[in-house]
Amino acid sequence: MTEGQAKPQLASGRLVRVVGDWCPPFSGYHLYYPSRRQASPAFSLLVDALRYRGKV
Repeated sequence: MTEGQAKPQLASGRLVRVVGDWCPPFSGYHLYYPSRRQASPAFSLLVDALRYRGKV
């Protein structure tokens, strides 16, 4: 579970962070593009999904 998903429960006290020292901040997804000129349709869908999710 990501912190974003758990944030409401953490704020309300329903969840308690127990290993905070072991949870480094998440800076986002890192994606390496293939060296081919045209990406496969599946790869293009993945990139679009990650871009959409990042705007939320």
